[in-house]
Amino acid sequence: MAVSNLVVDDTQQTDAAAVTAGSSFYLAMRILPAAQRDAMYQVYAFCRAVDDIADSDLPRSERAAGLEAWRADIDACYAGTPRPSLAALTRHIHTFQLQRDDFHAMIDGMAMDAAADICAPDEATLDLYCDRVASSAGRLSVRIFGMEPEPGRLLAHHLGRALQLTNILRDIDEDADINRCYLPRELLAREGIDAGGDPHAIAADPSLPRVCATLAERAKQHFAEADAIMDRAPRIQVKAPRIMSGVYRCLLDRTLERGFDLPRAKLGKPRARLLWILARYALF
Repeated sequence: MAVSNLVVDDTQQTDAAAVTAGSSFYLAMRILPAAQRDAMYQVYAFCRAVDDIADSDLPRSERAAGLEAWRADIDACYAGTPRPSLAALTRHIHTFQLQRDDFHAMIDGMAMDAAADICAPDEATLDLYCDRVASSAGRLSVRIFGMEPEPGRLLAHHLGRALQLTNILRDIDEDADINRCYLPRELLAREGIDAGGDPHAIAADPSLPRVCATLAERAKQHFAEADAIMDRAPRIQVKAPRIMSGVYRCLLDRTLERGFDLPRAKLGKPRARLLWILARYALF
């Protein structure tokens, strides 16, 4: 997924809120109390920064070096010697007891994209990728939301996968344009689609809708598991993830309504629906 450029260095303080403003998560972050809101902005800015490196046009060796530089930066935060631009993130790391392994997992996920163009990964690799690029951010987030460790971990597991599978289904054509395909090879093979083929060929295969239908059902199951966890949690702790889930469930529904037969129109955000989701979970 392509993102806008984010450069953070010792001479330039990045406005983390501005970085977040165009995202689907912005509405959810806006409702949080100030300390939690700024912590989420800082975490999201980190995620955007490493994602930007992974999706850049730099040589792969330079992308790998950029991600390793971020790994060293995160380690410096935990050592108490952050560069100035990461002072706020460091403060939130200690306040909310954010785990270093989750930051490293996000970097590891981006390294998967940086090392090679992913095309039709096997199921285990796809699940690992989803855990690293989505559920790791969820594990950081639930600590900021104040959830108990075990329900928080489970929510991050299920909601992270639901969101990432939704992204994969929505962005099939955009991913093909950058020579990627995240649909699992086992599902492609089951429908007779050559998993070793070009991503554009996979995206144009007439059997693709059956693959996508299976993956959509998997996303729905993760959404349902996440809903059940949030139903059992204190309401104040799950306002933001409720909004995130509602927004992405809406995106999944619109993706399914559009369908997967060619030609596939690019989806816009249903603003009225998103505002209704915000009102439902933020105000009541």
